[in-house]
Amino acid sequence: MRQTDKKSPKGRLTTIVLTAVLTLAATLLVLNFTGGEKKIDEQIVREYALDEPQFQRALGVLLGPPITEGNRFEALHNGDRIFPPMLAAIRGATQSVTFETYIYWSGDIGRAFAEALSERARAGVKVHVLLDWVGSAKIDEEFLKEMEASGVAIRKFHKPSWYDIARMNNRTHRKLLVVDGRVGFTGGVGIAPEWTGNAQDPEHWRDSHYRVEGPVVAQMQSVFMDNWIKASGEVLHGERYFPKIAPVEAAARAVADGAQSGGRAQMFSSSPTGGSESMHLMYLLAIAAATKTIDLSSAYFVPDALTVDALVAAMKRGVRVRIITPGPLIDASTVRRASRATWGPLLEAGAQISEFQPTMFHCKVFTVDGLLVSVGSTNFDNRSFRLNDEANLNIYDAAFAAQETRVFEEDLKRSTRLTYDAWQARPWREKAMEHLSSLLATQL
Repeated sequence: MRQTDKKSPKGRLTTIVLTAVLTLAATLLVLNFTGGEKKIDEQIVREYALDEPQFQRALGVLLGPPITEGNRFEALHNGDRIFPPMLAAIRGATQSVTFETYIYWSGDIGRAFAEALSERARAGVKVHVLLDWVGSAKIDEEFLKEMEASGVAIRKFHKPSWYDIARMNNRTHRKLLVVDGRVGFTGGVGIAPEWTGNAQDPEHWRDSHYRVEGPVVAQMQSVFMDNWIKASGEVLHGERYFPKIAPVEAAARAVADGAQSGGRAQMFSSSPTGGSESMHLMYLLAIAAATKTIDLSSAYFVPDALTVDALVAAMKRGVRVRIITPGPLIDASTVRRASRATWGPLLEAGAQISEFQPTMFHCKVFTVDGLLVSVGSTNFDNRSFRLNDEANLNIYDAAFAAQETRVFEEDLKRSTRLTYDAWQARPWREKAMEHLSSLLATQL
């Protein structure tokens, strides 16, 4: 005899609601933690060297923005040398300030930016601030109130709402400041006490940021506008934001071998909502084109199998590969463990991998063949390649690359190199933890 369902109508309704909620939660989890676009799944074939014109033509077409001439770049290392020029540029603004960042927390540096932005807004300058909702969660509310009361337009990127909660895992990690449409800044720093000082102790991080002048600043402004439109629906245009920018004459200068360096550069971006593979593609194309050297400073280095294979192939054809990552002083120990799990094939092929010792190493700089320097917000991991909104400035300038190589080698002196034998000999518990962490690599 068939048993009668003894559940009350109320009980059945509860079951239906609970099932619907669990189904919705599972759907949102899948949407947030998987990418919708097809991934690059085959190795990039080497067709040309990085110093051949075809390389720059390819990146100009595949990444979107054309490579511009006549730009000038200034490298700024650590907070004491990064923040004063940024604040000075804001305080000198006469037309507009557009500012996008992932981290904006508190402390004296947060107050200094809030006061500078507020003062310019009160003076009639159009000031627009785009903060990531997750990255700015620890911001002092007084800063927001002060800026808004002064007329600063503030938006939060992907603030949770019922109609787009599926995008919770898509954050803007871009770090852009553009003043009057003529001067730009990009790199790795956030607005928080950790980025102040001069990397003198574990409480003050090592990082790099870059001041830019010339036509490429218009591309930087365009990248900001991409997310401003997403967050606000407002289109900012006109001479206030996009003035005519002439090439910077001083950008053309002699380099050691007698050739001329014309400050060539392009600013490009990636986002899961469009062009999610741009960053990954840029790295793979540059690695495939490398002939002599690859130097990578990476705060979070968790390469996928395709990138590991590309680096190994480069070393097999004689390219020297040097990598600096954080050591024990890191803000995300899971990332470090997942990173170390991938090092075997790289170390065995001859990669020189070193861990920075004095403090957290937050740099994101990629230098190839003494010509290409790529800087910006992008980490060497799946989160940057496929989940976050990122932006990088590609600089094609031999003199600038030589300067960045010297900085890299100074950082090497404060780093400890790990050999393949030492990597193999690490304790089994360490290996087990690294393997477990690597299972999360698609989200790191």
